Amino acid sequence: MKIAVFGSKHHEIVVSLIDNLLKHFQNKKDFSFAFEKYFFEYLKKQNVDLQQTVMIGENDFTSDLVLSFGGDGTFLKTAALVGSKQIPILGINVGRLGFLTDLSGREISELYKIIENQNFEVDERTLIEVKNSENIALKSPFALNEIAVMKQDTSAMIDIEARVNGELINIYRSDGLIIATPTGSTAYSMSVGGPIVVPKVASFIISPIASHSLNVRPLIIPDSWEIELTINSRSNSYLVALDGRSQIFTNETKLFVHRAPHKVLIAKQKDRIFFDTLKEKLMWGADTREIRN
Repeated sequence: MKIAVFGSKHHEIVVSLIDNLLKHFQNKKDFSFAFEKYFFEYLKKQNVDLQQTVMIGENDFTSDLVLSFGGDGTFLKTAALVGSKQIPILGINVGRLGFLTDLSGREISELYKIIENQNFEVDERTLIEVKNSENIALKSPFALNEIAVMKQDTSAMIDIEARVNGELINIYRSDGLIIATPTGSTAYSMSVGGPIVVPKVASFIISPIASHSLNVRPLIIPDSWEIELTINSRSNSYLVALDGRSQIFTNETKLFVHRAPHKVLIAKQKDRIFFDTLKEKLMWGADTREIRN
């Protein structure tokens, strides 16, 4: 089994986790490990024994499973680099919330069992793809969580005209607009009042950021529809962030948002359901009176 490993350099515990992982599998010839270039170089500086591993480029690799050591940010970056390869990604959380990650750093022994027995299920998750009227190149035009269109400065709001399949939805006067997948419904979208959506629901969530109107609410639409955005900003520019990767555009540039032709495969423990994650990560349904007691 070929395993590609991506990770964060911002958590010291990652070094010991990787060291223990390699020691556990060092005599198991059916398993091989390859590390993303920058993560490989970081681990080497930390004196991790990488002699039986190989270094891979960000996009130039093949494997049967991808491991992502970090938080949600690391997972999103990993998903962008895996791209359309259709390789399952298993997240190991060493950060804070880690909603997209299935295991915590404390469950390293469970990770060994999952790898050895290939004891995991695979969830298919929808991606957003973004194109623009000026054909400006994006490092990655895909987002697993959301695309956020925001004002670039701290002064005036921006006007965002949103159309679906050519029909006008609304002209949002706000600090910005978020278009999220069901996967991203528990991220930025949720923080601005968007609904939580079960990942298997084929939909996009459109949520304004600090809307100037009390009558505007988040809207759920089918993910088969195409969204067209025309932005008017006093500064003649605006910011677009795809899963945190940001780029500046001018008012002349329209955005076209639609469902990507491929999906991200997320590996998870068998019998683990979405509502378990809500309860664990977001304290879904928790009685705060019981917590205080």
